[in-house]
Amino acid sequence: MSRASTTGHVNQLAWFKSSYSGAEGGECVEVAVCPDAVHVRDSKDTTVPVLTVQAQAWDAFVGFAVWSGAV
Repeated sequence: MSRASTTGHVNQLAWFKSSYSGAEGGECVEVAVCPDAVHVRDSKDTTVPVLTVQAQAWDAFVGFAVWSGAV
């Protein structure tokens, strides 16, 4: 896992929010998926550093969240 500045290639990524995110606001994150990594950022302040995790770690996190009923 690493934190990266939003400069450079990170700004060129295709970012998206979860379909569970509503239009009313709140704390939302956006993700951008690459073959070997998943980048996560604050949807309200895209100037703060981005969290980058390996694709395998993201898959494990999502699998646990679905299994535990968190999503």
